[in-house]
Amino acid sequence: MSRPRVLLLFPLFSSIALAQSASTASTVPALAQKPNEPVTLPIVLTRSVSAETSHAGDPVFARTTQRVQLANGAVIPPGATVSGYVLQAVPFVYDRTPYAKQRPGTLTIQFDSIAVKGSSVPLQVTIRAMADPLSSWGARTPNQSAGDSSIETMTQVGGDQLTRAQSEVVSPHGDVVAYNRHGGVYAHLIASRECDASSTEVSVGIFSASACGLYGYGEVTAEDRGSLANPSKLTLSSTRYSPKIWKNSTALLETLPLQPGSNRTRAEVAIAGHGGAAGQ
Repeated sequence: MSRPRVLLLFPLFSSIALAQSASTASTVPALAQKPNEPVTLPIVLTRSVSAETSHAGDPVFARTTQRVQLANGAVIPPGATVSGYVLQAVPFVYDRTPYAKQRPGTLTIQFDSIAVKGSSVPLQVTIRAMADPLSSWGARTPNQSAGDSSIETMTQVGGDQLTRAQSEVVSPHGDVVAYNRHGGVYAHLIASRECDASSTEVSVGIFSASACGLYGYGEVTAEDRGSLANPSKLTLSSTRYSPKIWKNSTALLETLPLQPGSNRTRAEVAIAGHGGAAGQ
């Protein structure tokens, strides 16, 4: 997944701010970060989606779980709505033919937009990591301790250790890899498997700085987690059962780079087509 990074999503917010009065412009997220720096969105799914029961076109909803601090000081607050839809749902059906090669069940969803200050902003992301509800719950639940709540420690999805009373978040090897502040966890992303690193601090929520791929999804494979060719698309596949994304699953979305030769993001073009105004 190594690639040059140019942000697709948030430079458009400066266009939104220009369309508003000076008194409200400072409250609208805008991005002035340098190229090669990602923006991440920690989210939680607010309804279940299943290859067994869902259909193409069914809505997918999530919300951000912690504040996303942007370079100009603006903030995307927790609770911002992320929307999408089901592209394809093919349930798994066991083939009892002797020595049959089982045809996989598949579930494909598309993250479409995020609602910010009343405006629907297009998303161009990869799904860096995703965890099932049990793994997500475990990352928010203190490990067993001797009884002093001030030293309670949680294990982030991916293995990093967060202690309530400390700002430093450490890796399983004891290295400081993130910081707990402003009601959330922030880190420089660490390269792991097909996920690359970042040189700027981003919001990671309950995920480790090196978290990458699926957590708690058993015999399910992520065939697609979003790419330049297929942005914002997640495809799950299994030859054992019908893939399902349960309500309260969590994910870490990461912005994708621009297509080569492009000077404007698709999101900027979309906003321009609506007159550049955000609305309230």
